[in-house]
Parts: sequence; structure tokens; C-alpha cells
Amino acid sequence: MSKSYPKDLMGLKPDEYDRVLEIMGREPNQVELGIFSVMWSEHCSYKSSKKWLKTLPTKAPWVICGPGENAGVIDIGDGEAAIFKMESHNHPSFIEPYQGAATGVGGILRDVFTMGARPIANLNALRFGAPEHPKTRHLVSGVVHGIGGYGNCVGVPTVAGEVNFHPSYNGNILVNAMTVGLAKQDKIFYSAAAGLGNPVVYVGSKTGRDGIHGATMASAEFTDDSEEKRPTVQVGDPFTEKLLIEACLELMATDAIVAIQDMGAAGLTSSSFEMASKGGMGINVDLDRVPARETGMTPFEFMLSESQERMLIILKPGSEPQAEAIFRKWELDFAVIGHLTDTGRMVLRFNGEVVGDLPIDPLAQASPEYDRPWQPTPKRAPLGPLQHPHSLTEALLKIIGAPDMASRRWIWEQYDHLVRGDTAQIPGGDAAVVRVEGHAKKALAMSVDCTPRYCFADPVEGGKQAVAETWRNITAVGARPLAITDNMNFGNPERPDIMGQFVGAVQGIREACLALDYPVVSGNVSLYNETNGKGILPTPAIGGVGVLDDVATMATLAFKLPGEAILLIGDMQGHLGQSIYLREILGQEEGPPPAVDLAAERRNGDFVRSQITAGTVSAVHDLSDGGLLVAVAEMGMASGIGASITLPAHADAFAAGFGEDQARYLVTCPVAGAESLLAAAKAAGVPAQRIGITGAAELTIQGHGAISLAELRQAHEGWLPGYMDSKA
Repeated sequence: MSKSYPKDLMGLKPDEYDRVLEIMGREPNQVELGIFSVMWSEHCSYKSSKKWLKTLPTKAPWVICGPGENAGVIDIGDGEAAIFKMESHNHPSFIEPYQGAATGVGGILRDVFTMGARPIANLNALRFGAPEHPKTRHLVSGVVHGIGGYGNCVGVPTVAGEVNFHPSYNGNILVNAMTVGLAKQDKIFYSAAAGLGNPVVYVGSKTGRDGIHGATMASAEFTDDSEEKRPTVQVGDPFTEKLLIEACLELMATDAIVAIQDMGAAGLTSSSFEMASKGGMGINVDLDRVPARETGMTPFEFMLSESQERMLIILKPGSEPQAEAIFRKWELDFAVIGHLTDTGRMVLRFNGEVVGDLPIDPLAQASPEYDRPWQPTPKRAPLGPLQHPHSLTEALLKIIGAPDMASRRWIWEQYDHLVRGDTAQIPGGDAAVVRVEGHAKKALAMSVDCTPRYCFADPVEGGKQAVAETWRNITAVGARPLAITDNMNFGNPERPDIMGQFVGAVQGIREACLALDYPVVSGNVSLYNETNGKGILPTPAIGGVGVLDDVATMATLAFKLPGEAILLIGDMQGHLGQSIYLREILGQEEGPPPAVDLAAERRNGDFVRSQITAGTVSAVHDLSDGGLLVAVAEMGMASGIGASITLPAHADAFAAGFGEDQARYLVTCPVAGAESLLAAAKAAGVPAQRIGITGAAELTIQGHGAISLAELRQAHEGWLPGYMDSKA
């Protein structure tokens, strides 16, 4: 006789429901089933990924708190800490791009300031479908306006990001948001509940019906009826968030807080269960006391709503009047909704009746953990002989104006990247640089990066490269990279090929983090990013943070003076597999990605950083998408100073000009200092060669012609505004 199951398992699998019955010893009611559903969702439980996430390196002498809290914490000296994390808001942003992106920013801000940090910078990593897809322009517009609308109003600068276009994201865009904050090391707040009888306090905005089952929706692939899921998208209010930041930081200046956590995915459910579980406590909650902005709300709605701008706090007994006065001053709701118990259970009451009674640990800690079948991604065959249809200069002009390579100025000029007055390097460089308030010299450098086409061709090398690229970006401004946060965006993990992509990327990230002393301190996993069975490119976005001891030594990529020597640091292999040149000029996405030599990354990067600190180089730019010629063009466009270069000896000038070999930088220095710089590189075992000189108003490639900076800039700056203005 077959088992019978409820008509709506709310996203749980039948075997998971059987486990619920075993834990409960009875059938759950609707509220309890909803709680199991969200807590055991992929979004909240990491049930398909945690086996592999445990293999990542998370410790270093400068790591104060690694994964497991709301955000990661690192020591940046002087008794101060940087607190940061990146999270996805992919599914909501596809359904309702403005609010999806806006609340993604709001949520990651709360993850950071709930630990006692004042947010000082926002970053983002965005992926959209093909430009010609009918929804892409609408999605770009909505997401950009949502990020800007929220970040600008809350008063936190948006300082860096990346944007890709690819048909694999046509039905499932990616919106990954990162926040970096600063705190004193002796004023960091954690989320473990403690103290029998201590009050459980709800603060912030009232609870509404928006975002109910948002975590469950984020843990399932899309189908043709995805638009009908609009009610699961939260609605944000950045002005309330700003008040909430100030109120929380004011309360944190007292000794009233025992534990604090934001209400993010799964709202009151996840915050209460996770806080109680971490502290080994139980909680009694009176849902009648939860501030509501709509009438007739049910216990199910109170527990599963993902209304924004809300926090849950455990206070020391007797401190309620002081805390309430602070939140009322900031015109925010404050309500004591329960107290801690020693039962290890969550007991929910509504209208005087018990409407839920669940054990806490099985939901928060003992969620299913799957060892999903996986298969490695087959290695790609090397490229065969290539026929080049354009000249070098024609190819460069086409690449510099391609959707993935064109200037993002149209985007970042809609973000306030200067608010607070501490931004030292604005978007458009290798990494953002933000001064540490109260210090004349110290600054943080930060970057987000990933090359999904590499990850699709070889997840291990792609995972390595994503980490190494942020390490290079931070190095290129003169900072010491310290730690990363990751945002793992993949398709359906129940498919062995997709799970293999995830496993490979984690293996690559692990290798790179170990080799570069660059641990993972926080992160997020977003799976089921696919529509009707078609998955996205594997996209393990990496956000890196480093310290710049003296902002006066900061490097930028713009050429500084005519007549300076241009040097290439790093080896030349001329690798065109999976390159931008191959895709944009030859229409191919073939071959293996470039190999990542982590020892070379470390050696070359440490050398470049030492030269920046010593003041021997005047401009620095790491080489990535588009290779050498694109890097020279970007340095020239940033400065208005041209260059004459001679490509390194190579059988194929196109491979030399557009190959995407890793661990490479371009630097400039006075001509008189070039030989001593080359000698220093040789002594350090770092490949280096002089390839040209700055000057004039064009980029001249010896033996291959010249192209004016004005023409390059027109192509580079023109594509995105033209695309967004187009009605086609």
C-alpha cells in the first residue's frame, strides 16, 4: 500500500516529509510544515553543498570569524575589523528586477551591520541574458535602478562590480550583492542566543505578507509560470534601513545586547531557530505581539514572511526600556515577542493557543545533507589552427565595444560611489579603494570577479581563476589581499553534470585560497538557477578584501606621463581557448581555459605589490579578459595618453595580443628606471619584458597599424548607453 502525502509538501521531497514525521512523531500542521519547508530549503540549509563547503580553507591568523555567522570578520590592525559577505537575490530579481535587486542590497547590508559594523561599501556582480533577448534590457534597467535606489538612499557607496551578458542567463539572471563594513574588534556582535528567560525582541519594520516562501522559491528552478511568483518577492524601504542601521549601532554602544540577527531568508523563522540553536536554547514566541502592517495575518504568514528591514535581538533582562527608547527615537517598531527557555523547542502561541511546537536543532542543524552524485566536466580539446578575419586593430576595436567588454559607466554613474567621502578609487579601476575612517593612511581594497566561460569549460581552473583574479585586482592597487567571500551560483544539483561543476569549482577555489593565503570567511550558495531544465553557466563569484597600509601609495591603471616605459610582468603563452577574442571575433566558445599557475600568481603579484609600495611604478593594470591589447587600450583611454607597443615574439600576433594567460600585469615606469626594474624582476624569478612606451593620441602596434584613442573610446563608451536607449 503506497503512502499518502499532503497535497502540498511546500517544496519538500517525500522522503524529507517522512523524516519530518519521524522527528515530530506526528503529522505537522500547516505552520510547522511551512517552517520545515523553509528551514530545509536549499537556500537556508545548504543541503546539497555543505559537504563540499566544509573543505574550503577558512582560518588564518587574521581571521576573527569565519563562515557560520551573518558575515565574515578579519583583523585589519589597530584593533579594527572588516566585516563582509556576498549573497544572491537571483530569482526575485528575475521576477521583479527593481525590488529584487533593492532588497538584495538591503539584506546584505543587514548581514553586516547586525555584527556591529558600519557599512562603508557595496559591490555587486550581475549576469544578464543575451542583449538581443526581449527581456534583457528591462532586467538591466530594473536591477541597476534597484541597486542604485536602495544603496543611494541608505547612504552607502556602491564602489565596484562586474556585469556579463550570456544567453545562458536568458531565463535566470544573477544578482549578487556584497557589503563591507568596519567595526572595533571589541564590539563585534554574534547571533547565539543565551540566558534563560531573556527577552526576545523584534525591531524594525512591521511584518506584511510580502516574500512568503521566498526561500523556497529561491530553491527551485524556474518554469514558464515564473511570473506568477511575484508575491514571493520582498519590498524594500531604504529609508527605514538607514534608521535601522543607526538605531542598532546606537544600541550596540550600550551593553544591552546578548545576541542579534537580521531577519533575512525565511524571516522570523530562520532568525529565531538559528539564534536558539547556536546557543542551545529554546524560545517561546507570542505571535500576537509581532507588529503587523496588514490585518488578519495568520501564524503561517507571520513566521514565513520575508518583509524587509527587521531584526531579532536577545536583550539582557531589564534593558528593555533603554532599548525601546532608542528604537522609538528612530521611529521604528519595538516589541518583546517572547523569551528564551531551556527546552530546546520552539513554541508558538497565537490567540492564546499553541499553533506550533517544534524541536529546534533538527531544523537548524540537522537538516538533510546530501552527497549528490557528480561527474567531472570533460576536458576540452586544444584549439586547432585559427583563421583571423580582421586586422589586430579592427579586432581590438570590435572587442573593446563588445557587450562584455564595453564601459560600465552608464551603470556606475547611477550609483552614488562617493557618499561618506572615503572613496579613494572609483569604479572603473582594478579594485575599489575606500579609506578607513579615522586614519590618515589606511584603506581597504575590494573587488568582485568570476569568468563563467572558464568555469563552464573547466570548473577547477575556473574556480582557481576567480580567486586569483580578485587577488590580482587587489594587488594591482597596492593592497595586501586578506580574505574572500564567495557566491556560488549553479544550476540543478540533482543533475550529476551540474553537481560536478559545483564540486570542481570548490576544488579550484580551495587550491587557490591555500596557495595565496586567502581564506574564505563567508559566502552564499544559490542553486537551481535554471529555467525549463536549461542551466546557467557555473558562476562562482568571488569577492575579495585587502588592506592598503598607505593610500598615498595606491596605484591606478591610467598612464601618468608620455614617454614612460611599458613593461609586461608575467609569462607569455598566447592562450586563446575560451578567450574573449575567440568568442567575439571568431564566434567560438571552444578549447580549455588558460591554466592558472598559483605559484606564479603569488610570485608575480608579490613582486608587483612590492614595486608599488616602493614607488618605482607609476601605473599598474592586471591582464584578464581581452589580454594584452585590451589592457593597453584601457590604460590609454583612462588617461588620454596613447602608447606604442611591440608585441612579444610569438608565432601568432593575435595570440600575443589577445591571449588570456594568467598571473600577468602591465606596469609603467620612467625610461631611466626600466632596466633596474627588469633586473629586480629577474632576481625575483619573475618574467618581465619591456614592450613599449607611452605617448601620442593613438595606440600604435608596431607592424600592425594604429588606432586613435578617440575611436577606441567611442566604441568602448558608446555600446551600453546606445543599447539602453534603443527601443529595438
